[in-house]
Amino acid sequence: MADLGVNIAGVHFNNPIIAASGTIGFGREYSEFYPLSIFGGISCKGTTLRERPGNPPPRIAETPMGMLNAVGLQNPGVEHFIKDDLPWLREQGTVIISNVAGSTESDYCQMAEILSDTDIDMIELNISCPNVKEGGVQFGTSCSSVAAITKAVRQHCRKPLIIKLSPNVSDIAQIAQAAESEGADAVSLINTLTGMRIDINTRRPIIKNITGGMSGPAVFPVAVRMVWQVKNAVDIPVIGMGGITTWQDAVEMMIAGADAFQIGTALFTDPYSPVKIAKGLNDYLDQHGMKSVTELTHSIEV
Repeated sequence: MADLGVNIAGVHFNNPIIAASGTIGFGREYSEFYPLSIFGGISCKGTTLRERPGNPPPRIAETPMGMLNAVGLQNPGVEHFIKDDLPWLREQGTVIISNVAGSTESDYCQMAEILSDTDIDMIELNISCPNVKEGGVQFGTSCSSVAAITKAVRQHCRKPLIIKLSPNVSDIAQIAQAAESEGADAVSLINTLTGMRIDINTRRPIIKNITGGMSGPAVFPVAVRMVWQVKNAVDIPVIGMGGITTWQDAVEMMIAGADAFQIGTALFTDPYSPVKIAKGLNDYLDQHGMKSVTELTHSIEV
């Protein structure tokens, strides 16, 4: 069997499969299907300083080949996470990535300070959430704002720092370079595209928030293109995500440039998708005589 292990910013993952933030909660429900060690890592539900109720329903809508969500960062707050969720997660045999969000620069810095004193493995900065009315999204849409928030958080963060990038920008490669220039240890992309659905009978938006984040297989080609662009622009590790559903998608994403990858929407339609992806990935490597999954990364020939 090939070696599926990868190293992201000094953190060892047993395999490159990471559960995407917001799709697995804090892992308890999925642990009823299989050991969470099937994942190389888990990016936990986006967490804020204080508890958030999220957006009013309806906040989920189906789309062709995907879904829209406007959950609005519903979460129990960072202290609850540290006290009630993290001790259990630490026993699951996987890398723990804390995904953090905020409305102000101060929120992000406080979160980084608090979490740096815990035994999480990494912090993923969500500066690109498209379904909250305040905070988050404004930090991720320009080079100057990404550089500023990365620089500020870097001064408080003593864990490896991942910056999660928005696809709703004109040049994602320049955005990634801005994050790298101010101390990001890795970038992850893409967050969801902004979308909208309308009920043709009522002529009202299906989602109460009006717009939401579009994810699923329909966004996969966009994600592959952006991961390839970013990998060509930065020297730090790139974590790819966006519509990965099968092992073939995972292989393609890594060939484009991903050092590891996250799966999210696929978990809703098939909770066992990570098990299938892990097996398919290993079989592919064996069939092609590859000793390590790292041989796939950025192996595209153009």
